[in-house]
Amino acid sequence: MLNIIKKQQRNYNRRYPEDYGFIRTAWITLFLWFVVWPAAFLWYTVKIIGWKNVDRSKRYIYTSNHQSYIDAPLISVIANAPVAYMAKKELYIHKNPVIRFLVVSLGAYSVDRDNPEKATLKTILDIVKHTKWNLGMFPQGKQILEGDKFKDIKPGFVSIAKMAKMDIVPIAICNFTGYSWIPFRKHITLKVGKPISYELPEEEIIKQWVEYMETNVE
Repeated sequence: MLNIIKKQQRNYNRRYPEDYGFIRTAWITLFLWFVVWPAAFLWYTVKIIGWKNVDRSKRYIYTSNHQSYIDAPLISVIANAPVAYMAKKELYIHKNPVIRFLVVSLGAYSVDRDNPEKATLKTILDIVKHTKWNLGMFPQGKQILEGDKFKDIKPGFVSIAKMAKMDIVPIAICNFTGYSWIPFRKHITLKVGKPISYELPEEEIIKQWVEYMETNVE
């Protein structure tokens, strides 16, 4: 088992520009149109507020609160473009083969949350410099449903924004009450904030992000 974990980390914390080429871009575009969009608007009757805050001629780091496995697809609905997500290494050996397949095939790159590696940083740099993909991150660092949701925000997303020179789009995912296989049973609202400039001081970026989430997450 240890060898399997090491192999997964080695393969997916370091991904290269060719991993984000035409084939994967086409696959994620088709997945977005024919799977994510129908699921979002039929199964969860998603309502989007603030859509116009995003200039789709630009690339961003899309960020949101983190409650479930559908958070990343919901962010992709807002971006309406390929997004490379930072994903915890455990997902690459997840017991659910569908989750493993989607994480790998849709271009997520692995991160060791306890001991981040240089390979992850190199992957981000390659995505920024050599592709047209956006980035997706969850500043909470893990799925959080209750308690002090925004007390311990991981500052890594700010460092990456400054390195990549990409503004940060805060997205509040509201009213998630669990997964559903029945159409129109659940109702989720996505509140898209105005981009936060990467040029601001780190403390100010985190402050604005937390304030937006605390004000808008329901």
